[in-house]
Amino acid sequence: MWWRRIGWALAGTALVAACSSGPATTGGPLPLRKVAAVALPGGSSRFDYASLDSGRGLLFLAHMGAGEIVEVDARAHTVVRTIADTPDVHGVLVVADKHRVYATVTGRDQVVALDEDSGSVLFRAPTGRYPDGLAYDPIRDEVWTTDEHAGSETVVDADTGNVRGTVTLGGEAGNVVYDPGLDRIIVAVQGHDELAVIAPDTLTVTDRIPTPGCSGPHGLALDAAAQIMYAGCEDNATLVTVDLTKHAVTDHNSVGETPDVLAWDPGAQRVYVATESGWVSVLERRAGHTTPAGAGHLADGAHIVVVDPADHHSYFPIAAGTSGPALWEFEPTA
Repeated sequence: MWWRRIGWALAGTALVAACSSGPATTGGPLPLRKVAAVALPGGSSRFDYASLDSGRGLLFLAHMGAGEIVEVDARAHTVVRTIADTPDVHGVLVVADKHRVYATVTGRDQVVALDEDSGSVLFRAPTGRYPDGLAYDPIRDEVWTTDEHAGSETVVDADTGNVRGTVTLGGEAGNVVYDPGLDRIIVAVQGHDELAVIAPDTLTVTDRIPTPGCSGPHGLALDAAAQIMYAGCEDNATLVTVDLTKHAVTDHNSVGETPDVLAWDPGAQRVYVATESGWVSVLERRAGHTTPAGAGHLADGAHIVVVDPADHHSYFPIAAGTSGPALWEFEPTA
């Protein structure tokens, strides 16, 4: 992933764009209200992915620029600990049932497993070049890492770290998701503008779903109940809605420049799109279509979002807030 810096004006909690790189259709102002901010350690360098254990209220942030993982108690609004020695960390994924956290340590081409309670390292396993996103397959107890530059997926045993195999995708890879409805792994192949569908038992690509109108699919969010995949298109500021049962793109929506991380809130039937340009869009699934519910410029580099399905609060790590790096928490206004 890459990013760009753009100048914006931000007055109080109002979300005001200072240039024209926002969505062509916003659906109105961003339907969020800021309710808390937690100061973060490590300096104003880039954050990457984040993952939430909703039951415990523990949020894990990949502070890529600082080479560390930051654990935050989102309910107490405090930093619990920082876990160092994770150079260029990108992906982070908490698996609550296992009390484990997995992270892609891109600086070493590794996936690392951590004890959620103590932060101690349980194993380190090799991956392909430039590991990025992560997914967990609970049926086979496997962790999948997207090796973006290698154009592959590395599959490791979630308990031991033993490498079980590699799947070649044939192009630069974006994010990866486990689909429990299909019992398949789905990967955004941004080099070919498609979704690759992988059978985890055989480690083979069984299908490829084209994403017309989506240049550079990268971020993914899955509505497992409806078998709908949302994909953010890095190169043309678009969110596409993919019906996995029909193998077809059903909706195109304009979002901010260079969409990165997506989050799905199943209770509210909303998808959140955070972009490198700092624009955040909220879209709703209504009457079989994806429609804008609101958008606004949040902050420069606000490209990461996590949503808690329990209370619908959303979290954005901001590398350069007004008083240094901070985790911003929002509640929905509608």
